[in-house]
Amino acid sequence: MNKFGLFIAKHRRLVLIFATILLVPSLFGAVKTKINYDILTYLPKSLDSVKGQEILNDVFNSSAKGMLVIENMESKDVVKVKEKIKGIEGVENVVWIDDFVDITIPKEIFPNEVKEMFFRENSTLVMIQFSNESSSPITQEAIDNIRKTLDKQCFLSGMSAVLKDTVDLADKQTPIYVALAVALAVVVLMLTLESTIVPFIILLSIGYAILYNFGTNIFFKEISYITKSLAAVLQLGVTMDYSIFLLHRYEEECSNIDDKNQAMAKAIAKTASSIVGSSLTTIAGFLAIAVMELTIGKDIGFVMAKGVVFGVLSVLTILPALILTFDKLINRFNHGTILPEFNGLSKLVTKHYKAFIIVSIFIFAVAFYGERNNEIYYNLDESLPKDMDSIVALKKLKDDYNMMTTHMVILSKDVPAYKVKSMIEEINKVEGVENILSYEKLIGPSIPEDFLPAALKDKFQKGDYKQILVNSKFKAATEEENAQIENIEKIVKKYDKKAIVTGEGVLTKDLVGIADEDFKRVNTISTIAVFVIIMLVFTSISIPVFLILLIMLAIFINMSIPYYLNHAIPFIASIVIGSIQLGATVDYAILLTTRFREEIKKGHEKFEAMEIAVKESSKSIVTSGLTFFASTVGVAVISEIEIIKSLSTMIARGALISTAVILFVLPGVLIAGESLIRSTSKNWANNNQQKSEKGRIIYENK
Repeated sequence: MNKFGLFIAKHRRLVLIFATILLVPSLFGAVKTKINYDILTYLPKSLDSVKGQEILNDVFNSSAKGMLVIENMESKDVVKVKEKIKGIEGVENVVWIDDFVDITIPKEIFPNEVKEMFFRENSTLVMIQFSNESSSPITQEAIDNIRKTLDKQCFLSGMSAVLKDTVDLADKQTPIYVALAVALAVVVLMLTLESTIVPFIILLSIGYAILYNFGTNIFFKEISYITKSLAAVLQLGVTMDYSIFLLHRYEEECSNIDDKNQAMAKAIAKTASSIVGSSLTTIAGFLAIAVMELTIGKDIGFVMAKGVVFGVLSVLTILPALILTFDKLINRFNHGTILPEFNGLSKLVTKHYKAFIIVSIFIFAVAFYGERNNEIYYNLDESLPKDMDSIVALKKLKDDYNMMTTHMVILSKDVPAYKVKSMIEEINKVEGVENILSYEKLIGPSIPEDFLPAALKDKFQKGDYKQILVNSKFKAATEEENAQIENIEKIVKKYDKKAIVTGEGVLTKDLVGIADEDFKRVNTISTIAVFVIIMLVFTSISIPVFLILLIMLAIFINMSIPYYLNHAIPFIASIVIGSIQLGATVDYAILLTTRFREEIKKGHEKFEAMEIAVKESSKSIVTSGLTFFASTVGVAVISEIEIIKSLSTMIARGALISTAVILFVLPGVLIAGESLIRSTSKNWANNNQQKSEKGRIIYENK
């Protein structure tokens, strides 16, 4: 490894030229990578609800729908608006009252079922069917064009409109997230490192890695908007440690070696194994997310794991080249830091270690209860600003039409009309069903199908299928909605065993069930993976148990805070935060434990060894923790998308909590468990080393 380090040092200009050339294809790949804003598309393809969406898209060309509320407009003008919308590319069909009855007839004498569906005192409801799924660029552009044709008395809602607003907001804010993360990270690094220039050097090298990561996302064809929004700031936060490790080692080598190239070569050689070892726990945490049945986990997990790999490569190649290139400039702007020597902390946590352990056990119980009782939400609209156009329209749809979601029932065309009529009557009696739209209901079974207009029939029957729309007054992901869906499914299966119920509410119901299983799976796998890595690093059975328990304490504290603040959290947070916090901050625990073992091997008594370990490790741990916090807290403060805000808040808060737990609680746990560690670890201490009971008594009575 020393030869590799010397090659990087001597050929630093070549390294930087090659690294910069690679940015060109990376930028191309980043621009060409598609962004997916529809979480529901990450559901497994084997689900009936997903199969139903495919049928709607392939057969009826109507997998996405929009609801347009028009206030205080004459019927003839509504027809004009309808015709304009029908002419927009991406719109398959527009359904209004004129598809069923002559609008010259006074609406007062319309059938009650028709009036309930399409009219309120001062408004009317128009249903829009799109040609493609909600997240399709064609559908998104169609929504933009529809809005251009509407005036202030028109309100467009539905999942497609919500996604459109999410796209616009995320695209506007993501560059701000990155800029703020970089700015805050620079502030922290300038205060905690001894050079004004070094923070910019470190961030530049990480910038290369981030661009490589985003560029290679093109091989996945698309990534989620959540990944796009958080990947850069997360990669910055979790890979900052490695840069700090290398920098500190280089400075140490420079104090012993005059040749800068040789000093850097030794720094790379001595740091490489620890950086790679530390990165493995972070990679394991992210890869654990990738085993989610909800495939957004693969999206987040693979992208972030890949980002860590690029981060390590950048630290071992680009960063050394940059440091040597700007060495004179770095030394010209040296200054002091705000970090103390941590003598007081090291004495406090070793002398009162029992008190810290007792307090941590009490906190663990309280945090565990809070984490288990968090309120979780699954609806995308709950994560968006209340003044957003689509959310305003959604509220109007709920308030005026008592309608929140639409279920689509897909039946075989062979089900007779009289059975469909009977089925509709049963569904109508299900609690929370507002109204049902089907041509059997509106026209009646007495009229032969040949008499119906072809355009009208195509809205409800096409190919081998019939379609029925069931509008619900319940909100997706609620217990009432889920119970309603189960009842509807039981009814339709009686008439057609192969019938499918789909729509936003059904997809969300499936999402809830899968998320619960994913939570258990991801946490189990991430814990086992990190356990194995720590076990191999320390050749110990007990050390991984202690370290993981301490990080789990930090995770429980972090996840319990929303419960005690009475805040709901997005479902994705409950699944991924634990793995991210475990993988990213267990490095701090490994660093402290490694230094403790080093001092034990030197012959120090365990209390004295821990005092030295805390004193010498605290600067690196605090610097890393604060930088991780700074790189994510800015997003938490400014984001208007609640799901991004919540994730960033918990990641930032988790960095501080893990730092505190490791500095205040872990020392006591290692001291108390040192005898067990010694007997369950290989090469923990020198064979001829004996513990000094007298030394322990003297130390405790200081």
